[in-house]
Amino acid sequence: MLDAQFLALDLIRALRPLCEQVARQGADLADQLRRAATSVALNLGEGVRRTGRDKKRAYRIAAAEAQEVRIALEAAVAWGWLDDAAVTAARALADRVARVTYALAR
Repeated sequence: MLDAQFLALDLIRALRPLCEQVARQGADLADQLRRAATSVALNLGEGVRRTGRDKKRAYRIAAAEAQEVRIALEAAVAWGWLDDAAVTAARALADRVARVTYALAR
């Protein structure tokens, strides 16, 4: 398993309580956050077995999904469903996953 996959799973674990909190007021955003984070992990897993352009495509999708996680967290903060301090660890993990997956896609 790639280190990036372990990071993606750590991100999902960090998001779990945040998604539960967001779901109380914004079920759609919580669902989108869950799906984006899951997609990061799944595309990293898929990329491991791909070659050439397919590999890079899977990693590009993972990087984009990590960015989606990041902006979904910011949207939840903007809506007042999460406070800034609550998202600090998940935000940092999402940024790290995005950087690592972007590097894999290059």
